[in-house]
Amino acid sequence: MTKKMLKFVDLRQETPEKRGTEKRKGDFNEIYNEFITEKASEHSSRCSQCGVPFCQIHCPLNNNIPDWLRYIAEGRLEEAYQVSASTNAFPEVCGRVCPQDRLCEGNCVVEQAGFGAITIGNLEKYLTEIAWEKGWVKNLSSQNQHKQRVAIIGSGPAGMAASAYLTQNGYQVDVFEKNDRAGGLMIYGIPNFKLDKKIVERRTEWLTDSGVVFNLNTEVGKNISFQDLEKDYDAILIATGVYKARQLDIDTSTVNNSIPALDFLIESNRTGLGDSPSKNKYLTAKDKHVVVIGGGDTAMDCVRTAIRQQAKEVTCLYRRNKENMPGSAREVLNAEQEGIKFNWLSVPSKIISDNSTATSMTYKVATLGEMDESGRRKPIDTGVEKQIKSDLIIQALGFEPEDLNHNFKTNIELTSWKTVKVDFKKFQTSNPKIFAAGDIVRGASLVVWAIHDGREVAKSIHNFLQNSKIKKAS
Repeated sequence: MTKKMLKFVDLRQETPEKRGTEKRKGDFNEIYNEFITEKASEHSSRCSQCGVPFCQIHCPLNNNIPDWLRYIAEGRLEEAYQVSASTNAFPEVCGRVCPQDRLCEGNCVVEQAGFGAITIGNLEKYLTEIAWEKGWVKNLSSQNQHKQRVAIIGSGPAGMAASAYLTQNGYQVDVFEKNDRAGGLMIYGIPNFKLDKKIVERRTEWLTDSGVVFNLNTEVGKNISFQDLEKDYDAILIATGVYKARQLDIDTSTVNNSIPALDFLIESNRTGLGDSPSKNKYLTAKDKHVVVIGGGDTAMDCVRTAIRQQAKEVTCLYRRNKENMPGSAREVLNAEQEGIKFNWLSVPSKIISDNSTATSMTYKVATLGEMDESGRRKPIDTGVEKQIKSDLIIQALGFEPEDLNHNFKTNIELTSWKTVKVDFKKFQTSNPKIFAAGDIVRGASLVVWAIHDGREVAKSIHNFLQNSKIKKAS
């Protein structure tokens, strides 16, 4: 094994080549080329096979990364995929959208030693695409078929992951999705240049072929009642995610060209999927001076989408400095390479408008003071104010839960943040047959955490249903 591994001293870190900046700005295709097998084997061999794998510890899914890296290095690709897929229902998604620089790669021992991290995300993506090509991704099946039925509300990463594990355990799973496609934010929120929609659609087809039933255009509380689900199913999983946009501290209600980030991204993704463009002219960035407010991954998705829509100029306003951005440093670098301007330490203060249309925005220049409750230094007003032209203002300040009890016409116990209150070990609500997982429990978070929650809640639902059977039998 040691002959195949520990090559980090001899081999420098290398990622698959990015497409040229000007070329990738002209379309929505993924920006990274694929690893070829020889390169994948080489760069897997850089893994130090350390005794304490910090990459695995800092992966929300606790993926056995060193083992599947070793298998790739040794040419045992099918075994590598089986190890990778044993903990992750959608490794090709995580390989594309996880902020590896904050998780596995950022905590890689080789990275900490100064040799550059193993490029885990790209290798995970390579491995899973090989698995699809070779036919190693099999439909889900179970030797034990149960008569019990599970309803899942929402088809984002938590709902889809849970449906995979429950189907594998022999349950009939019906997914209720209010939109016309399955995938949640994976299909409508994340741009194509990060996650090609064919990748999501392929997994949806895989689940369908495995027996999962997707009820699209079916909104709980509108097209079907929550009470009917309680009556017809043995367990219910709420996996709706959080979609309500956080608002700016300044009033935007008087202008029509200040929009939530998700509205902008959904419109772009729908158009990319072949739907007719909206008649709302403010949902496109073409020929506009665009200002995106926020510093997370959603903000980066917006600025990079706007530049691809041929905006005249795209500027990101963020209230802290670059080092304190919550988003992936890799995404910020990609945005900078693509020509996005960043105004750091900038706090929006006023919108200047003409006939209900914003023409510019003023912002206060800040400096950083003491740390706040988030553990980051708080912006302090310096007394300096500047102005920026803005034909389109995109608010990317994060998301909050919608009012589920109002939407579902029920009385599920919620937290003070309006997320669903659960026992975090079981993801079970105060009603034992109702479970919740993903962002609707933890607040807006990462796709990988939603997949983790989907896996864990599936285990809890399985245990609950089996215990219910035992009680009925006795």
